[in-house]
Amino acid sequence: MTAKAKLLSDYRSPEFTIDQIDLTIELEPQATRVTSVMQVRRQGRHNNPLVLEGEQLQLQSVAIDGRMLDATGYSQTDTHLTIAEVGDAFELNIVVMINPQANTSLEGLYLSDGAFCTQCEAEGFRKITYYLDRPDVLARFTTTIIGDASQFPFMLSNGNQVAKQQLDDGRTAVTWQDPFPKPCYLFALVAGDFDLLEDSFQTMSGRHVTLQLFVDKGNLDRADYAMASLKNAMAWDEQVYGLEYDLDIYMVVAVDFFNMGAMENKGLNVFNSKYVLANARSATDQDFNGIESVIGHEYFHNWTGNRVTCRDWFQLSLKEGLTVFRDQCFSEDMTGSAVNRIDDVAIIRSHQFAEDAGPMAHPIRPQSVIEMNNFYTVTVYNKGAEVIRMMHTLLGADGFRRGMDLYFERHDGQAVTCDDFVQAMEDANAFDLSRFRTWYQQAGTPEVSVTDHYNAETQTYTLNFSQQTPATADQSDKTATHIPLRIGLYDDTGAAIPLNTEAKLTDGNVYSLLTESASVTFDHVKTAPTPALLKGFSAPIKLNYQYSDVQLLTLAQHCEDGFTRWDAIQSLLARYIWQIADGETSTLPQNIIDGVLAIASDGEIEAALKARLLQLPTVNGLVNQRQQIDIHPLLNALDVIREQLASALYDCCLALYQQLQQPDYQLDAESIAKRSLSASCLGWIAAANPPAADQLCVALYNNSDNMTEQLNALTIANRFDLASRNSLMDQFEQRWQDDGLVMDKWLNLQGCWNSEQCFGNLAKVEGKPFFKLTNPNRARSLIAGFSAMNYRYFHAQDGSGYQWLAEKIQNLNSINPQIAARLINPLTQWRKFTAPQADQMKAQLEQIYQLSDLSKDLQEIVGKSLGH
Repeated sequence: MTAKAKLLSDYRSPEFTIDQIDLTIELEPQATRVTSVMQVRRQGRHNNPLVLEGEQLQLQSVAIDGRMLDATGYSQTDTHLTIAEVGDAFELNIVVMINPQANTSLEGLYLSDGAFCTQCEAEGFRKITYYLDRPDVLARFTTTIIGDASQFPFMLSNGNQVAKQQLDDGRTAVTWQDPFPKPCYLFALVAGDFDLLEDSFQTMSGRHVTLQLFVDKGNLDRADYAMASLKNAMAWDEQVYGLEYDLDIYMVVAVDFFNMGAMENKGLNVFNSKYVLANARSATDQDFNGIESVIGHEYFHNWTGNRVTCRDWFQLSLKEGLTVFRDQCFSEDMTGSAVNRIDDVAIIRSHQFAEDAGPMAHPIRPQSVIEMNNFYTVTVYNKGAEVIRMMHTLLGADGFRRGMDLYFERHDGQAVTCDDFVQAMEDANAFDLSRFRTWYQQAGTPEVSVTDHYNAETQTYTLNFSQQTPATADQSDKTATHIPLRIGLYDDTGAAIPLNTEAKLTDGNVYSLLTESASVTFDHVKTAPTPALLKGFSAPIKLNYQYSDVQLLTLAQHCEDGFTRWDAIQSLLARYIWQIADGETSTLPQNIIDGVLAIASDGEIEAALKARLLQLPTVNGLVNQRQQIDIHPLLNALDVIREQLASALYDCCLALYQQLQQPDYQLDAESIAKRSLSASCLGWIAAANPPAADQLCVALYNNSDNMTEQLNALTIANRFDLASRNSLMDQFEQRWQDDGLVMDKWLNLQGCWNSEQCFGNLAKVEGKPFFKLTNPNRARSLIAGFSAMNYRYFHAQDGSGYQWLAEKIQNLNSINPQIAARLINPLTQWRKFTAPQADQMKAQLEQIYQLSDLSKDLQEIVGKSLGH
């Protein structure tokens, strides 16, 4: 049966609310008893029954105000409990039994390597007990956990611990009380035996907050960086936004079985261990950056998500887009590097633009949804963050802070909408954001086309803008939106030209494009300039302007904005990759080769930025530049460009590589930048001279004392299938086979292996004892490594790559539908490709769609992809 979509337009306030809930949870792996005592109130004048959500629950009893109801007093379905006769205010007591051990979906209460754990966002609480499982019902939670203290010495929940007692039967009861009303998606429970890292933080008002990180036994030496990141995040939020933590204790628990990166449950954050555990031996620089970002993200949710939460799930970007923006700014301030912005944009262009152009296109505030888990997307999160960033750009840092202050003043303790946030920004600054609201209502990637004219006699330069948003799968008609364009002009030497214009530019030379077309003229421009039209990626758009090769080289070599430099070199290389793929040329012009070599040789360019400037465009980014492509000529063209540039860069990159070697591992911005550039150089060396690179990889792997450099060596050996590849992979496996997080890196490389042996190798890897489809990290590492990164073999001519992924999706459908839905994405892009690839991908989707037990998660995505 096809699931029915829920519509934003159908939103109605809850007919009942719950002011207080007292939970008693008696832990047993297969038979956990959950008793809930709720104080319920009718809202509004109506006589409707009370309808509660619940799934996979064994109902034991229902009582109202102490009166036990028999089966005539309520009715049940697989998803709801309905009580017909209720008063206007009453106490509701419900007892259910649940089976955490059988819960492989990892939603609700489940077991993670012997520890009890919860994940309730978005709709997991209904797998714990019957409840009004919606974010606009805010209740105060008191939770008593009962269990065997010898087996579960730590029994944790939201808020502050208020009681602990030994029961007559030998079990222990621990009670937690959260003083802040919250929706049930923020409920958390963890019970297990962990190692504990404890610290404290003094808030700006002088309060002392206890900080606790719980990790699996034996991993305490890998928790220090997460703790330091947490303290940095707490200090940053006070300094930048004046936001102080509000409980006596803040807890983070790292678990290995987790569908998401982490969860911001009030006072008790549950994290995927990937984003907590790290030391130099086991984690890369990228891992450390990820930990800092995610630790910050979940902490920042305390105010942007918890104290002010979503009215309904269509407003998800209210908390996620805003908090991603905050964690991006936090990371930028911690590193002080331009490359953070480049990396953020790369995600938008490689993944979010594809989503906008695909079957699951939706605005950052969707209009309809079948399975809410499917809308935890790069559109809601990352494009949502770009929309918040645009407001920050338009209002300035001070104006944005005024808007945030007003938002909290108005809405602390409430469940609100995206409109409420924009209204606070508007009111705090007397700034008209009416046109800007289109970003929340409209799917798709706006395209801004630009023409220009230089008048030498009057020394004026005019830019003509026009905007349009192509039709998307969910919307055909689009309207003009508010697009902030940060502009710069440069002369032939790369020197910046002052911007003199009668047009209104906000701070940072930002021009607001508000209509379908507009023009702006600059005076006192002595020579025809090179324009930079989207500095800092000031809006998540596609920009169409006919740059010459010389103009792009000028921006790549001289612009002060790191993003613009990277964007220029990416655009230049992409131009010739497509020309080679289309058969229009066979070589890269010498002046462009010389320009890239000049960048590599420029000692003034910061190492981290140079590493990005020496990157080739990604396949995903290139695929998004056209409506439909033949994938194999594109891959061949990339190989041609890589070989030509590698030959020219070899001597420079070899010299750079030798200069960049560091005697000792240091985790600071300069050292991280050097390792990043060193890895880039090693890749170019491998492309030009595999035997020389092989020797360097072996030496780097054997002589390094840190995971970053060892994995760099392994990655290059794997990518270029160097002679040492198998030996190094075996050594790595022998060293780390008992460490799941580290083996995720190995699994990912196995999926990426660009070799004729890849399919036989995948079957061999799947048989390894440490690979389990039930573990989301293991499944993601191998499956996404193959389907999202091994382009040549995923798109194998005989369709075997698509078949391999489809088999994994069918297996995951019954194990963990959330993960299946996230991993199926490469198949849903079938319309982007020509035959026979498109037909083969579609055939696999049709087969999946016919599954008799197809989950709602997959039904929505596959159905939309096929147009059903």
